[in-house]
Amino acid sequence: MRNAFIDELVHLAEVHEQIALVVGDLGYSVVEPFAERFPERFLNAGVAEQNMTGVAAGMASEGFHVFTYSIANFPTFRCAEQVRNDVAYHRLPVTIVAVGGGLAYGSLGYSHHAVQDYGLIRGMPNMTIAAPGDPLEVRGVMRHLVSQPGPSYLRLGKAGEPTFHADVPVALPGRWLEVRRGDEQGEAIVTTGAALQYAVRRWQEATFPRPWVFSMPLWGMAAKSLQPEQASRFEVIRTMEDHLVDGGFGSWMLEALNANRDFLGRIEVEALDPVVCDTVGSQVMLDELGGLRP
Repeated sequence: MRNAFIDELVHLAEVHEQIALVVGDLGYSVVEPFAERFPERFLNAGVAEQNMTGVAAGMASEGFHVFTYSIANFPTFRCAEQVRNDVAYHRLPVTIVAVGGGLAYGSLGYSHHAVQDYGLIRGMPNMTIAAPGDPLEVRGVMRHLVSQPGPSYLRLGKAGEPTFHADVPVALPGRWLEVRRGDEQGEAIVTTGAALQYAVRRWQEATFPRPWVFSMPLWGMAAKSLQPEQASRFEVIRTMEDHLVDGGFGSWMLEALNANRDFLGRIEVEALDPVVCDTVGSQVMLDELGGLRP
């Protein structure tokens, strides 16, 4: 996903002169194509994520669409006040790019586990969450974020994620992207982010009837109203995410459908068990420990 992000960013920056990239002293071997092509729009803020976000907000107030880039917890929890007060409150076009969402950096322990980031970001009005499920969704959400600039959070995997789409999908906030077609209108698995791989594996291993698999790479407060119409087609709506259940994507879906009694008992949430917070290991091992399985 990282390579798809920087490649798409370079292409978009060739058309949109207001795009800039600010990093927190990391991203080496990834961000160089942008830094070399647009040195006047690239800045390394150093190991100072709060300053990085403040600088990005200042640049955005002067007309730039700024992408900040760091390992997932650092541009979010470390500088939550700057994101809340400087970016979201003023509706500035700053996209916070978080690398290593979920347990991608699982071997580095809890300080690098990004399993509460949805809960932090989705509580901020005006923020759009972008959590692509594969590299082509990265390109799709990037194109949307640049066409509709505003406060946003782009959550990426680390590297080596499989591709499930044939072409770059058109990503719109709150809209389900069909990834695999089911046999009946029984169960829909709706994922966000890297959990898409687990839903596709479940589809591959299922016997009749197979569930439908959807990805929702763009969501946030404003997209809740779009959920009842899409969910009404199915008897069971199962959400999957590499995030703790509290404050996550499944909780967001429950809130979106809560007002309609027709959905009571039809929503099932699959998310990570908090046991992963106390454990160090590979992403695959931690995802399985947390309950994400095909």
